Amino acid sequence: MSTKPSTLRLMSDLKTMKQQPPEGVSASPLSDENLFVWGGTVFGPDDTPWEGGIFSMRLTFTEQYPDKPPRVRFTSEMFHPNIYPDGTLCMDLIQDNWSPIYSVSSIFIAIRSLLTDPNCANPANPEAAHLYQTDKKAYNRKVRRVAEKSTG
Repeated sequence: MSTKPSTLRLMSDLKTMKQQPPEGVSASPLSDENLFVWGGTVFGPDDTPWEGGIFSMRLTFTEQYPDKPPRVRFTSEMFHPNIYPDGTLCMDLIQDNWSPIYSVSSIFIAIRSLLTDPNCANPANPEAAHLYQTDKKAYNRKVRRVAEKSTG
């Protein structure tokens, strides 16, 4: 087992996720052999159109973690201003505002709060951003459909 800084940090992040799991999310490496690819789940927050939804994603870390953020991609169908049609997440925290102080836990907390509080300034999905800003009811209906589909 190598003890590269990235490996040590991912082991520490995993320990934190197990001992103090943030509310409404879960994440762990997809296999015991590879700490660099994680599967994660975000549960739609209560009292929002996302409620009841179970949204899966994959996080891919590099040897440069925590100096460089992971790539985050939803594997569930999503309809959100900050998620590209292919599921790739567009979020300041894992792009321009990344800092090594962030952990897997803080990434998931940020993603969950982004679901209900999108950033429409620079949208990855212009249609979702436009609906969110101009017709919240229609936006919420689309989100509800995605949430209902996510549970199977």
